Amino acid sequence: SQRRNRLRQWRDYVSDPASHQPCPDPLLDEVLALAPRYGFETGLLLELIDGVSSDLDRTRFQTFDELRRYCYQVASAVGLVSIKIFGYSDEGCRSYAIHLGYALQLTNILRDIGQDAQESGRIYLPLEELRHFGVSEDDLFAGHRTPAMMALLDHQYQRAKRYYLLAEKDLPETDRNRMVAAEMMAQIYSEILEKLHREQYPVFTTRCRLHPLRKAAILAAYLVRSLIGAV
Repeated sequence: SQRRNRLRQWRDYVSDPASHQPCPDPLLDEVLALAPRYGFETGLLLELIDGVSSDLDRTRFQTFDELRRYCYQVASAVGLVSIKIFGYSDEGCRSYAIHLGYALQLTNILRDIGQDAQESGRIYLPLEELRHFGVSEDDLFAGHRTPAMMALLDHQYQRAKRYYLLAEKDLPETDRNRMVAAEMMAQIYSEILEKLHREQYPVFTTRCRLHPLRKAAILAAYLVRSLIGAV
């Protein structure tokens, strides 16, 4: 497909930009120019490209280890690049970025279970966990809200919440003000996660969102914190 070919071109160019001309996308050159400036490894970009590429073919994950690897590629790798751009002084920020990436992506997966299953036939939840809780793929496609299904969804909630807590624990105080943008994302998505839990996971009928005014309030609060920290 066109998208697959484009991603392959991107991967080839990032792997060895000197030997593949012209650049497949001007934006890619701009991103690569940031690597020496901010000191992040281009291997992180390859992780992201590989993760996005896997979405073209892969529709199932057997284990959570497989899913966690995917989350690292599409979310944690982005976080590791971002903290380099934000600037950090404590290596603890790396664990923060990795764990927050897991938390954000797992929140997305829980929120979009119904949409992913019904629109693209994709199941991100580990199949071994479906079997453990006694939920079939057909149950997911049909959106059956059985006690077994609710237990499975609650398990996903609890795990995502643990990663938010790990990220919060990992964030060094010395770098907190530099991570305002990341912390704002964490606040928004953790509130989406809690809303899903509070409303008993309406993931088969709606896409859970925060009210725009609540998002604005979070943005304002973190903006003020950033300004105070810069004084």
